[in-house]
Amino acid sequence: MTDENPFAPPTPRAAVPTPTEPKPDPAAEQEHERVTEQLPAQPVERPTAQLPASSYLTTVAAPSADGASTAEAEAAGTHPSHSSSQAAPHASDPHPTTHAGRPRRGRLGARAVSAVVLLGLLAGAGGGVAAFALLDAQESARPADAALPEPPAGATQVERPEGSVAAIAAAALPSVVSIEVRAEQGVATGSGMILKANGYILTNNHVVAEAASGADVTVTFSDGHEQPAELVGATPDYDLAVIRVEESGLEPLVLGDSDEVVVGDSVLAVGSPLGLEATVTTGIVSALHRPVKAGEAAEAAFIDAIQTDAAINPGNSGGPLVNSAGEVIGINSAIAQGPGTTAATGNIGLGFAIPSNQARHTAEQLIETGTATFPIIGVLLDPSYQGEGVQVSEEAQQGTPAVTPGGPADQAGVEPGDVILSIDGRPVSVADELIVAIRAKAPGDPVTLQVRSGGDEREVRVVLEERSSGQ
Repeated sequence: MTDENPFAPPTPRAAVPTPTEPKPDPAAEQEHERVTEQLPAQPVERPTAQLPASSYLTTVAAPSADGASTAEAEAAGTHPSHSSSQAAPHASDPHPTTHAGRPRRGRLGARAVSAVVLLGLLAGAGGGVAAFALLDAQESARPADAALPEPPAGATQVERPEGSVAAIAAAALPSVVSIEVRAEQGVATGSGMILKANGYILTNNHVVAEAASGADVTVTFSDGHEQPAELVGATPDYDLAVIRVEESGLEPLVLGDSDEVVVGDSVLAVGSPLGLEATVTTGIVSALHRPVKAGEAAEAAFIDAIQTDAAINPGNSGGPLVNSAGEVIGINSAIAQGPGTTAATGNIGLGFAIPSNQARHTAEQLIETGTATFPIIGVLLDPSYQGEGVQVSEEAQQGTPAVTPGGPADQAGVEPGDVILSIDGRPVSVADELIVAIRAKAPGDPVTLQVRSGGDEREVRVVLEERSSGQ
C-alpha cells in the first residue's frame, strides 16, 4: 500500500538534518508528538456523489482513503469494502511502520506522512465537491419538465366502422374456441366455433379423432375459462366433427352461404395457430372449388375447398373463415405442402377451408344422428388413366365391381371403361376432382355427366345415392 496520494500535488520532502545542523529541540519534539497524537484515529468521511438509480451515465470512482481510486484498488486486487492483506498505518501512530525493506522514517518523516494523509483527504473531499459540481451542471442543463408531449384529446381514437377488420374480429372472437385433446400418444390442439348457444361446437374430425378412443377433450373459451367436452359425432369423409360442453348462453357464429362467395372476397381466419389462442389473420379468397384430399388414404377427406391466402398454420384447423359481413363461409381444414416435404411446416399462402354449406349440412346430421352421409354415383375410377377426363375402371377391383349393379351410374347407362369429361358443365381431369364435385352435393341431388364411350359422347342424368360414413 503506497503512502502517497496520487491525486494530491507532489509534496516536497523535508530535508534530512546533517551533522552540522543544530540538534532538534527536545521541547519541540514533545510538542510535535502531542500534536500528532491528536490527529483523528479514522479517516475523515468524504462526500460521495450519488447518481440517480436510473441514470445511464458512467459513475466516476471516488478516491479512497489512501488516495487511490476504487478502480485502482480493484485493479490491484483490492476493494474499499474488502479487507486488505496489509494493515494500513494508524493515523494516531507517531511512528508508522514502513513497507518491508524500507527504513523507518524519523519524526520529521512522520510530519511528511501526516501531511500526505491530510492532503489526500482534502483531495478526496475536493473530488467529491467536483463531482457534485459536475452533476449540478448536468442537472441545470436538463429541462425543468421531463414530461413528453401528450396527444390531443381523441387524436388516437381510430374509427372502426362496421365491416372493418377490427369490428369483424371483435364480433367473431368470443365465438371461437381453442381445443386440446389429450391421448396416450400426446396432446393435439386445434380450433373450433360455437354452433349453438347450448354448447354445440364445430371443428375438424382430425382435431378430435382420438376422442373416439376415449381421449380427453378440453375447450378453452375466449375469456379463458375451460370446460370438458364430449364427442357428439364425426365424419372423416368431410373432416368435420361436433363436440359439446355442458354450458348455455353461448354466442354462436352464423354459417353464411358459401355459394355466394367469389374470388377476391376479403376474409379473416380465426383460431389458435401453434397454440396461440384468439389469433386473427386476413386475406382474400384465392380460388374456389379447389379439390383437396386430406388425411390418410384409409380415411381421406375429399373437400371442394375454398382456397385463401389468409395465414393458416397448424392449430387453425376447425376455426372459422369469416367474410366481411361477419358470417362463416368456411371451416379451415388444410394447408398446402411445399415440394419435397412430408409434413406441414407452416403457412405458405395456400390454405383451404370446407365450404359453410357443406359444414351446415354435415353438422346437422352429426347433431341429429351422430353420423353423416355422403353422395355417390356407384363407380370405381382408374387413378392410372392419363387421358382427358376421368375413366371408369374397366374391371372389378378387390371384389368390387367397376359399376355397382343397380346403382345411379348403372341406371344412367354408364359402363366400365367409359370416360367422364364433366359434371354439371364443370370439366374434370383427375379422379379427385370428380369425387370432390360429387361430395359437394347432397344425396338425392341430380347431376349431369358428359360421358364418352369409344368415340361417342353423350350427357346422362344421374341421381346421387346416399352412403353412410364407414361403409
